[in-house]
Amino acid sequence: MGMKRPELLSPAGDMERLWAAVRYGADAVYLSGKDYGMRAAPGNFTRQELREAVETCHMRGIRVYVTCNTLPRNHELEEMPDFLRFCGEIGVDAFIISDLGVLAMAKSCAPKVERHVSTQTGIVNYAAAKACYDLGASRVVLAREVSLSEIGEIRERTPGELELEAFVHGSMCLSFSGRCVLSNYMTGRDANRGQCAQPCRWEYFLTEKQRPNEHFSIIENNSSTYILNSNDLCMIEHIPDMVRAGVSSLKIEGRAKSAYYVACVTAAYRRAIDFFCENENAVLPGEILEEMEKISHRQYSTGFFYGGEPGQNAERGQYIRHYQVVAVCEGRQGGYIELRQRNRFFKGARADILQPGRAPFTAELGEIYNQDWEPIDAAPHAEMRVYWKTDLDVEPGAYLRVKTGGDEI
Repeated sequence: MGMKRPELLSPAGDMERLWAAVRYGADAVYLSGKDYGMRAAPGNFTRQELREAVETCHMRGIRVYVTCNTLPRNHELEEMPDFLRFCGEIGVDAFIISDLGVLAMAKSCAPKVERHVSTQTGIVNYAAAKACYDLGASRVVLAREVSLSEIGEIRERTPGELELEAFVHGSMCLSFSGRCVLSNYMTGRDANRGQCAQPCRWEYFLTEKQRPNEHFSIIENNSSTYILNSNDLCMIEHIPDMVRAGVSSLKIEGRAKSAYYVACVTAAYRRAIDFFCENENAVLPGEILEEMEKISHRQYSTGFFYGGEPGQNAERGQYIRHYQVVAVCEGRQGGYIELRQRNRFFKGARADILQPGRAPFTAELGEIYNQDWEPIDAAPHAEMRVYWKTDLDVEPGAYLRVKTGGDEI
């Protein structure tokens, strides 16, 4: 018997990233309006865009969860009821909430919209999960610090109607379930209101009071000192363990990351879920696992799921990047595929092509032409239109990427 199929929940920081999640296999997306979401950096969604997002997703059977998971101050609460009612009117499927006052407000203003309790709340035991259920939550997003054995006990000791969601991939936070004041203290940007400056990724040294201009390394070698820098989470090989523990929704972190990141990670986890549903106890094929190396990432770990700590990489705070996107397919004109350049590439390059619903494949960019149909040897200009002569079937929205072997600085 195969594995019970979990929900794949992908991030959407704007309409481009929403379409990436939709095209590449998400069962549900989470996104934010212009206020009340824990990610202020991405464009997020105007009210009209929220309406379009719900329509786009519902036409394809995809659910939409709106994040209202900041810790709002008194003055921020006045306009929230109107926003919650609007979300109810357009058919949003659920709110993601961390504040108890907002939880009660959502129940009153939009009673037909499900309420999910955010990971920011820090749910680590069955009593807290049950209390959220009693307050009207249909789902809790578990704290990232819980182990699979703890999740199993939470599942056993809470109502079966209460769904459990957990992060399966992406950045980890230094602080407990994201409740951090370091950014606020150092930069005046409040992480609990979506404005984190990520000072945990910075490099630190010691100074001595009488010699303020001299910096001393914290460790006894020539390595760097990113002492607060946590590894990234990657559980793609362990999806059956998460499902057996009782997790029904697998959440990908990354509303502030690129559309390509959303597409690549969503596609890989879609393939992994589908594989494990048919082959629960098998080893994940290497070609699926390899996709995790084709996005910018920090060193991977399995987080707290198997006990212990997720680990750190104190020697670097930058991303590892083995591939970069060089172009996006915009369609076909006769015997040519129209590309929009993203990074410089050359005639003859071997491009790894990612597109919806298919395993990635590699092809040579043989004959390429500029927008005036002149043959060219390279595409050096940002956003330039390039025509690639080929009979290959490449869909609009496909990403072309080339191996770099380098790191992102």
